[in-house]
Amino acid sequence: MNKITFPGLNLEFNISKVAFKIGNLSIYWYAILIVTAFVIGLIILKRRDKKYNIKFNDILDLIIFLIPITIICARMYYILFNLDYYLDNPLKMINLRNGGLAIYGGIIGGVITCVIFCKKRKINVLDLLDVLAPCLALGQSIGRWGNFINVEAYGATTTLPWRMGIVEAGKYIEVHPTFLYESLVTFTLFILLTLVSKNRKFSGQITYLYLIGYSFARMIIESLRTDSLMVGNIRISEILSILILIFASFMYWKNCQKNRENK
Repeated sequence: MNKITFPGLNLEFNISKVAFKIGNLSIYWYAILIVTAFVIGLIILKRRDKKYNIKFNDILDLIIFLIPITIICARMYYILFNLDYYLDNPLKMINLRNGGLAIYGGIIGGVITCVIFCKKRKINVLDLLDVLAPCLALGQSIGRWGNFINVEAYGATTTLPWRMGIVEAGKYIEVHPTFLYESLVTFTLFILLTLVSKNRKFSGQITYLYLIGYSFARMIIESLRTDSLMVGNIRISEILSILILIFASFMYWKNCQKNRENK
């Protein structure tokens, strides 16, 4: 049982990682949240059938490959930057019950899968990504609450009114609830992307806006976290966020210019 408090807000939670048991099988909240995000995403995608000429049946076919590949890539990315630990504990590589999925690894694997799928089906990959991007943002927003329950992905110590009190290595500390920051950012992104998608100007607009918004926010949030994946003194996600922000901003600007010239 994890005790989590928000002393500035006078809130206290005692939460178990296990939601319930079926016999000897433990069902974790982390898994429930992932499944919930997936189901909600499917409902939204069904309602957007044939948007940008992307058929829901094609998305269902894609998901067969997309889900396992993104999970594997997210896990591989996380393991890669914690390689010493997992080389000493190889059996823990397949243990996802306590988290250990890196979103950028999942995004990279997901994009590669979408590109290959679209090439096979002769679908415009940017149109497909534009349909998926708002659902990805919503899925991230929901999934981050798994980090809250697992008491992970939190930030450095702080005295801000919304600070989160946890026990780390037997010591009580008050930290930035960075899981909450990212959940709020990605939910806001979901709303904004949904609104923009009603009047899309060019293929890729929703995708580039997602990348700009998320990478900018992640760059800031990552600087607050204490569990960043590192190479030496370099925060990998922070560097990757900067590179993605530059690329997506350039592509967005370039397509806006092209769109104006074609009017």
